[in-house]
Amino acid sequence: MRRPVLIAVGAAAVVLLLLVIAQLVLPGIAAQKIRDRLSRSGQVLHVEVSAFPAIQLLWHQADHVLVRMAGYRSDSATLSDNLKQVADVGTLDASANVFSSGLLTVRNASLQKRGNQLTATATITEADLRSSLPVLESVQPVSSSGGTLTLQGTANVLGVRATVDATVRPQNGALVVSPDVPFGGLATITLFSNPTIAVTALSASPVPGGFVLTTHAVVR
Repeated sequence: MRRPVLIAVGAAAVVLLLLVIAQLVLPGIAAQKIRDRLSRSGQVLHVEVSAFPAIQLLWHQADHVLVRMAGYRSDSATLSDNLKQVADVGTLDASANVFSSGLLTVRNASLQKRGNQLTATATITEADLRSSLPVLESVQPVSSSGGTLTLQGTANVLGVRATVDATVRPQNGALVVSPDVPFGGLATITLFSNPTIAVTALSASPVPGGFVLTTHAVVR
């Protein structure tokens, strides 16, 4: 009778030991994998991963992930692949001093996830806008209500200067912009679209030299 009991106790002790080792080791391994992945797109300053029990990390699920980067730069395809991982994280706090994707560069970018709610903020400067689109002389928010944002931009094309308002808004989960002119809907441009994330609202506030953009979204 004692032998089966001893075997059961020994097996339980081994399982407990393995769980303790996993709790100590797996978060570090997961953090290193994230660091290696993101380092292809920029300079990683710090990564933390926490999960309890840590064994869930074997299924690529984590309770909390913290990422700090000096800079991030990638094409839209790489960014989309990285964003797909967001759904497997309970809470996320990520930031980059400089974030570039495609033509646009933003500053002090941050992304937070709480449950299925996402909030992204970034500072967009007129200098960065002019670098990406030299025809633009200035862009500033003029109104923000109902989850949409109206921007006023001044452009100079072949010596002809014009000021046009444009509305940035969520549309079927994507983020689009269209000029506020007759038939402007025909010139609608998609700024962001991702199958994992649905944009729900955005707002902006002016700061010296540009404006701070805040975007709200949900994980589908």
